[in-house]
Amino acid sequence: MTIDNLIRKYLTELLAIPSPTGYTGEVVAYLCKQLATLSVDYRVTNRGAVIASVGGPPKTDEVNASVSRAIMLHVDTLGAMLSEIEADGTLRLAMLGSWSARFAEGARVSLISDQRVFRGTILPQKASGHVYAHAVDSQPVGWDNLRLRLDERIYSKTDVVALGIRLGDVVAVDSVPEFTDNGFINARHLDDKAAVAVVLAILATQAQQQAQQSSAQAAIQPCDIIFTVSEEIGTGAQHAISPTIKECLAIDISTADCKQNTCDGGVTLVYKDASGPYDRQLTQQLEVICQRLGIAYSRDVFRYYRSDASAAIEAGHDIRCALACFEVDGSHGYERTHMDSLLALASLLQGYLRQNSA
Repeated sequence: MTIDNLIRKYLTELLAIPSPTGYTGEVVAYLCKQLATLSVDYRVTNRGAVIASVGGPPKTDEVNASVSRAIMLHVDTLGAMLSEIEADGTLRLAMLGSWSARFAEGARVSLISDQRVFRGTILPQKASGHVYAHAVDSQPVGWDNLRLRLDERIYSKTDVVALGIRLGDVVAVDSVPEFTDNGFINARHLDDKAAVAVVLAILATQAQQQAQQSSAQAAIQPCDIIFTVSEEIGTGAQHAISPTIKECLAIDISTADCKQNTCDGGVTLVYKDASGPYDRQLTQQLEVICQRLGIAYSRDVFRYYRSDASAAIEAGHDIRCALACFEVDGSHGYERTHMDSLLALASLLQGYLRQNSA
C-alpha cells in the first residue's frame, strides 16, 4: 500500500475514535495494537502516553541509553464535559482544551456516560430564528451560552438522572471527515490525528521495506516516538521523556492565515510561539533536510500557540526542541489540510529519522 493510502487509512480509523483529553483509553489501545502489528517496541506510561522505540535495539520497560532524541505528537483532541444539570433538564458544558464556543455551535456529539452513549447536538441558548429572530445573531458567543440537546425525551433534571447521566460525563465531538478528489481533507480533530496517521504510515512503510529486505530499515537512527495524551490542556509532554533524550521534534498543526507564513502543501518550521523561541540549531537542521530532499517549507512565528515542546521545557527537561507543522486552516474548528502537506511531513520525518544525531 502506498504511503498516501496508508495515511488515509490510519487517519480515517483515528478520526472514528473519540479521544477528548481525559478520555484517551480507546485511542491508546488502538495505537498499541497498530504498533504491535508493525512489530514496533513500545511502552505505556502511568499517565497513558505511548512511547514507541525505533531504530535501535528492542526496548520495552527499560530506558535505552543509545536514544538521544524523540519525536512528540498527541492523540488527545478537543471536547467537552457535562458540568451542570439545570432543574428543567438543560445540560451545560465545560470545554476540554481551549476552543471557541463559536466552533462548538451546531456540532453533533456523543455524551459518554458510565452505562451507554447518548447522541445529541451542541446549541446556543437561542437556537431558532423563527422564535428569536435577530436575537439569534446578537446573543453572546461563549460556553456559558451553550446547551447540549440530547436525542432523548428530557423535561427535568429527574429525567436526566433517570437516564444514568451524571456530571463529569465526557462529550466527544463528531469528526465528520471528508476526503476530496483533489487532495483536501476536512475534519475536526486533524489536530493532531493527521500527524499520528503520518507517523503510523511511516512505520508501516518501514515494516514493508524490512519484509522486502530493504536496506532502509538499517538507516533509521535510534529515536523515541512519544504519543502524548493531554497536549490540548498544556501538560502532554511534561512527562514521558527519557533522561537520555537531548533533542525533541514536536509535530503539530500550522496556523494558516493571511497574517501567517504557513507553507501550503508543505511543512512549516516554527522559530517562535507564545512560549518563546525554539532551538535555532535544531530548526535549521530541519531546514537543511527540507532543502536536501526538495521538501516545500516555510519559516514562521506563531503568536497564540503552544506545543508539547512548550510543556516539556516548562517541566524542566534539559532538551533542545523544534516544532514542525503540517498545513491546517481553521484550527480548533472544522479544520482542513491537504495530502501534499502530510506527504511533505512524512518526507521530513523520514529524513530526520535517518539523520545521525547532532
